[in-house]
Amino acid sequence: MQYRSLGKTGLKVSTLGFGASSLGGAFHAVTHDDCIKTVHTALDMGVNFIDVSPFYGLTKAESVLGDALGGVDRSRYIMATKVGRYGAAEFNFSAHRVIASVDESLGRMGCGHIDLIQCHDIEFVPLNIIVNETLPALEKLRQSGKVRFIGITGLPLKIFTHIASLAPLDTILSYCRYTLFDTSLMKILPAMEAKGIGVISAAPVSMGLLTNRGAPEWHPAPEIIRKTCAKAAAFCRSKGVDIAELAIGFAIAEKRIATTIVGSANPENFRRNVLCAQKPVDAVLLAEVLEILKPIHDQTWSSGLPENND
Repeated sequence: MQYRSLGKTGLKVSTLGFGASSLGGAFHAVTHDDCIKTVHTALDMGVNFIDVSPFYGLTKAESVLGDALGGVDRSRYIMATKVGRYGAAEFNFSAHRVIASVDESLGRMGCGHIDLIQCHDIEFVPLNIIVNETLPALEKLRQSGKVRFIGITGLPLKIFTHIASLAPLDTILSYCRYTLFDTSLMKILPAMEAKGIGVISAAPVSMGLLTNRGAPEWHPAPEIIRKTCAKAAAFCRSKGVDIAELAIGFAIAEKRIATTIVGSANPENFRRNVLCAQKPVDAVLLAEVLEILKPIHDQTWSSGLPENND
């Protein structure tokens, strides 16, 4: 496993991070035993960055992590969780709620402290709330020792540059914006690098679009994106390749992104993810797949308040 610096935090994070949303059954039903084994597999293979949220499985993912990490030396992992989103349409970024949320997360996970606390999907609320209320509250928690670093997450890219221009940040977490068909994240990297902000990318398979299984029914992508990704996946299958492996290898190869988060609640699947992340990408196959995906290059979908979208 390789490791990269996370901005100016001083943290060295594994290039492949463990996304714990799957532990909450976000994509399909999971078993508790498989979840525990998957977490241990990730740690044993050198993954040290874990990303979760109370939203995933409505606190289930954090609770499962607490079970999995019991007895694990705290120095073996960097824990990142979130505040502000607690349901599909339940957002509360008030100072009182986020302070309570951190305590609740610490209670569920039993990890002593949170290395990175992140404001979850901030595009769903007026951004002045994040700047004027949420971030100052989290700064107080940092001073108390409960959290070490502070970041924000979301889909639209403009939220990152906007908040970074108004308040100090340690990290951003962008999802679905550095994939085989959407590499828009690269457009804001210079601005983040100039401020020493660590960049985390999640969902390199675009929440299931770039997999053989395909996207779940709830996926917000328009039909043209779904169909084009399915065409690319079929092409990879015809070559004896799983498109998810190509997508992960492609994402990991970008050295300016500190860590790429991949989720799974299946230990063997996650083991394969780690192994494929360590292989060089087939340049010929990649070029062919990018050509198939060219009609949807840098396309995405709306998320959150209209004024917060790109």
